[in-house]
Formats: sequence, C-alpha cells, structure tokens
Amino acid sequence: MEKKGESISLIDSFAEFKDVKNIDRATLMRVLEDVFRNMLQKRYGTDENFDIIINTDKGDLEIWRNRTIVADGEVEDENAQISLSDARLIEADYEIGEEVTDEVKLIDFGRRSVLALRQNLSSRIMELEKASIYEKYKDRVGQIIVGEVYQVWKRETLVLDDEGNELILKKEQQIPADYYKKGDTIKAVVSRVEMKNSNPYIELSRTSPMFLERLFESEVPEIFDGLITVKKVVRIPGERAKVAVESYDDRIDPVGACVGMKGSRIHGIVRELRNENIDVINYTTNLELYITRALNPAKIDTIEIDEESKRVNVYLQKEEVSLAIGKQGYNIQLASALIGYQIDVYRITDSVTEEEDIRLSAYVKSGEIDEWIVDELNKIGCDYAKSVLALTEEELESRTDLEVETIRDVIAILKKDFEEESK
Repeated sequence: MEKKGESISLIDSFAEFKDVKNIDRATLMRVLEDVFRNMLQKRYGTDENFDIIINTDKGDLEIWRNRTIVADGEVEDENAQISLSDARLIEADYEIGEEVTDEVKLIDFGRRSVLALRQNLSSRIMELEKASIYEKYKDRVGQIIVGEVYQVWKRETLVLDDEGNELILKKEQQIPADYYKKGDTIKAVVSRVEMKNSNPYIELSRTSPMFLERLFESEVPEIFDGLITVKKVVRIPGERAKVAVESYDDRIDPVGACVGMKGSRIHGIVRELRNENIDVINYTTNLELYITRALNPAKIDTIEIDEESKRVNVYLQKEEVSLAIGKQGYNIQLASALIGYQIDVYRITDSVTEEEDIRLSAYVKSGEIDEWIVDELNKIGCDYAKSVLALTEEELESRTDLEVETIRDVIAILKKDFEEESK
C-alpha cells in the first residue's frame, strides 16, 4: 500500500507540471525526459535501451525497456537481456534473438528514488520558470504593465501580473499622492529587471519619465504611429512635467494632437499621474525659441546664451519672474532640464539702474553674505539687493531652501544700504 501511495504521489506531482506557466512545451518535455533518464542511469547504469513516452496534456508518463532474448541460463546483463522462458511469459511466440519491450513501473524504483526524482523535477521546473520570467521581462523594460496590488508594505508594494508573477513597486517609485490597498489595479512601467539570488527581480516605476512617455503613446495615436515623436520628457512626479514633441508632418500640430479636443487626450494622463501639471511643448532646434517655449507662461524680454558653459541668462519684467520660476521653482527647474542648459532669471526694473541697486555678488566679495546663500537667492531670480527686499520672509522661505534665521540675517544686511527704499 505504501508503494502504491508513493507512485500515485509522483504521478500527481508530474501531472501538475503540464500546467507550468512561461515554459514552452518542447522545453518542458526535454527537461522531464532528462530527469527520468538520470533516474534510470542511477538504477540500471545506462538509459540507452529505454524509451520514455510523455504526454504533457494529460500528465501521463510511460517508461519502456528494450531487451534482447537469449537462451535460458545465458543472461549476462539482466537490464539488456531476458531469458527465453521469461520472454514467453510475456508473449508465448517469442524466439531467441528477438527484442522484448516491457513497461517499467515507477512503483519498482523504491521510496528513496521516488522522493529524489520528485525533488529534482520540482527544482528543475522552478529554475526554468524563473529563467523564463526573467527573459520575458528583460525584453519589457520601458513598457507599461497593468497588475493587481497583492500586498502593501511601508517601503514597497507587491504587485502581481496577469500570470501571478511578482513585481515590486518601491515607495520612491510611486507618485507622492499614490495610495493603494490590496486588490487595486495599478499601472506602471517596467524600470529594472535582474536576477537576485537566482530569483527574477522585476521593479516597476510610476515616477520615471518613460512612464509618462508610454502614457502619451497609448493616448495619442499619432505618437504610436510615429507621426509625432516625443523628443524629451522631464518630470517632478505628481507636481509638474514638460514634454517636448515634434511632428514630421507639417499638417499635424503636435501639441494640439497630444492635448486633444478640449484636453480629452491629456486629461486621462493627468488623472493617472494624480493631477500632475503637464506642459506639452513644440520642439525646435532654434535654442532661443525653445527656451521661450520651455519657460511658458512667462513672457521673456531678452535671452543671453553661453553655449560654452551651457548657461542661459533670461531677463523678464518684475511680474513675469514668478511665472518663469514657478511654484517652488518647478518651472525653471524643468525648463533647464528640458533644454540642457542652466537657466538664470533676472528681473528688469524701470526705475532702478544697476548703479542704484547692488548685485548680491558684491556682498560675497565683501564677506558679508556666504556665496551658497547668494546662489540660492539667484535661483529664484534675486540677483540684486532690492529684488530680495521686495519679497517677504515667508516668500523667501517657501521659494528657497534657506532657514528663516538666515533669511532674516540677509535682509538685515541689505537693509543697511537700502533703509529708505525698504520702508
């Protein structure tokens, strides 16, 4: 009874493999046959005179041994030969020299061999599955997948694809406003695939610029068809993004096609990105025009480009400076990343000349203000003393990374030279 149970257990185990995912039929059959032939070699010393028949659809397995009939008492190798008397017990009309084929039952291999076979089989199939998953996803890096949230942890979320494969979405690869619970559907781009400790590790991202680019491909047929090309994508996930697009057909407005009628195309993308503000810009090789478009909605008066240092000085009217810089400096930061130049914003004043005002760099030279503080103020368009004094402490704190105490010290230093103007 025990041996019968072992045999059934093995057959049941084997039957499970017919439903193995991600492994093609030919590979599965080759592995199964290899495992069983190893077992035959260990038991009989050879597998050359055995035929293995595998039916992966039903999970059936048959092992047949071929032996040559010899005269009684002349059997030298019981595995390769069978006596005439024994052969005629199988079929009465057998003669010496003929070949006998009889089935070898798994029940005859013994408990230890059965267990070893089962473990070997499971191990080989598992290795194949892991390799198959890795190969599948290695070619899908940069593609969008839709999965189901299986478990949410503090630092990462476990996602299952439609075949039950495990994917990881780290916290830093999620948009700040993302919130998921078990069972939720999630859309993300495959960002990294590697083998870790012999296991496939597939990482997803919703913050990657590639995710936004793929969303545009799915929403805008002209991009999918190649009529419009996405030249570059820069993002501050969940806040703002700039997408430069170009059309190879003069009849197609690339910006209009991406936005859609009344924003119909871009609205779906914005919702997916948790209301991320997306600026679609018409790409051009005219750098000055490209900068102007990148800094939209600000109106620029003058642009100075230094190609050698990759820096751009942009001059605007006072009321346009905040538009160019944007909330928390996002607009100018993204514009700089989009064009590949460092953009510095300067305010134009009608009543105050350079001689009447004082550049902040002068305070660095005099040792009154540290250079890193001036650099921080320059980032928000404050290059002169009066441009700093024109802002409140709260504005300076929200738009820079400076501490309140530092801001107050700077204002106190500047007020010494401009007490009347700052009253």
